[in-house]
Amino acid sequence: MNFIQGEVSANHVNKIGIVVSRFNTPVTEKLEAGAIERAKELGLTEDHMMLVRVPGAVEIPMAVQLLLEQGCQGVAAIGAVIRGDTSHFDYVCNSVERGCTRLQLDYKKPVIFGVITTENAEQAYDRCGGKKGHKGKEAIDTLFEMIDLHGILNKQKL
Repeated sequence: MNFIQGEVSANHVNKIGIVVSRFNTPVTEKLEAGAIERAKELGLTEDHMMLVRVPGAVEIPMAVQLLLEQGCQGVAAIGAVIRGDTSHFDYVCNSVERGCTRLQLDYKKPVIFGVITTENAEQAYDRCGGKKGHKGKEAIDTLFEMIDLHGILNKQKL
């Protein structure tokens, strides 16, 4: 059996994008800060990152597409959608997920879904450095691993 797995490493990372929704800013600012901090911990400089802020989660896929077209090897899509009293939550979550998944497949580059979707604000805060970890940092780890895996698989004949 041929086992292949990428590594969380900046060795093959030249240019990444980070798209952050401004809606639910107290949460998304923490997710953004964690993502940037983690990328730097892994050895990336700000010169190798493109940060784009968009009004809300639904706008994330368009910004992701533009970054992929600008040569980013992959993009971390970051946002926070917190359930309210209407079905709007479901439409927003489905829209941004479908858009990010489609772009990942169309462009054959990693688009990491770092959009947290929670029932309430407490759950959101738990996921931006609280009891449930830091989803912004985790998105960067996943992005780096997938960029590495992308490079490995493109070089190998299976």
